[in-house]
Amino acid sequence: MTYSKPSVIIPKNDRERLEKLREYRILDTHSEDTFDKIALMASQLFGTAAAFITFVDENRVFFKSNLSPVPANEVPRDESLCALAILEDNVTVICDTHNSPELLTYPYVVMEGGIRFYAGAPLKTPEGFNIGTLCVADSEPHPMPDADKIEMLRTLATIVVDKLENRLRYRKSVESQINLMNIALHEIKNPLASIKLANEIISKNPASMEKMTENIKSAVINIQKKLGDYLAHSEMEERDELLTVEEVDLRDMFNRLVNNFELLAGRKKQIIELYVDEQLPPIEADREKILDVLHNLLSNAIKYSYPNTVIKVSAREAGNYVHIEVKDQGQGLNFQDMQKLFTKFAKLSSKPTGKETSTGLGLSITKSFVELHKGNIYAMSPGKDRGTTFIVSLPFRHRMPSEDGTHA
Repeated sequence: MTYSKPSVIIPKNDRERLEKLREYRILDTHSEDTFDKIALMASQLFGTAAAFITFVDENRVFFKSNLSPVPANEVPRDESLCALAILEDNVTVICDTHNSPELLTYPYVVMEGGIRFYAGAPLKTPEGFNIGTLCVADSEPHPMPDADKIEMLRTLATIVVDKLENRLRYRKSVESQINLMNIALHEIKNPLASIKLANEIISKNPASMEKMTENIKSAVINIQKKLGDYLAHSEMEERDELLTVEEVDLRDMFNRLVNNFELLAGRKKQIIELYVDEQLPPIEADREKILDVLHNLLSNAIKYSYPNTVIKVSAREAGNYVHIEVKDQGQGLNFQDMQKLFTKFAKLSSKPTGKETSTGLGLSITKSFVELHKGNIYAMSPGKDRGTTFIVSLPFRHRMPSEDGTHA
């Protein structure tokens, strides 16, 4: 069988593919026993003299594992058969490269003892990007391998990607915890400074003790709450979140929230307008988590809106879902903001208008709580200084996962 080289050897999604490859931080790293063992298994399976685990970078192919007489740890991309193999989702098999005239321009094919047989399985990420190959090669032609061998090569390639994904998840978890710790330390600096200042005032003016004691108590409560929030978020990342489902009256929840926030909004001369369907049925949900969702959206609307503006909160029935909107007349969002809105520690162009603080975690947690309820959340904004609307859709009935992973 003759191999036909594609006319275009750069995939259309190459930019996104390269971004994912670099996210793994695998390029230019040393060889590792785990990857070498996988390559060795592939070599033994096909009975070849060489096996590689390769990653196709922008202009080169990097060898993470190189079980061959070739001393190099990378080759130019346009001289590598692996750069061709990532163009296919199936295993690329070339029984004899010398039967394909298009490949006779490749130095590692025509050199003495060059590649005559090649089989490469793409390393496909969960997003569908082919970032490299697990491949075997020999200086002698081979007959077409049977289907079982080809499938085994594909399976070994998935193990390579699983290894990369596990490392990536671990690294992100560690980075997240470090970021969380840094933010926590930053957030408690001001309350600690307040405590220190109150103590100094008391020492100079004992008559101020009662007032300063209240300030100290408030600062301590503030520290405890912030640390508690960060600890809860950390624990949420380390386990699957469980829901305590009960019947929740959204009308009552909204009324209580608005009453609680009216004083805060009043300080900035903001008005909260509430519109809830008179006949809105209760929903099956985790009361505390839905309360956190609504609390965060309303808090953000007040925090990022200008003084003397109106915040509109509404809830209505939409088929099997309740449709919730929180609309403000604040600073709005630009395109870059929309791209990273629900990511952790996102730094947006909008700033609190009343010197409030922000950790960059609220919307990320909000999104995770909504998705736990099999709901959706998104934002709309006409642009900067033109306000923002957050929209949440939640099913009225909670769907319990069945044993096969589907929902009843």
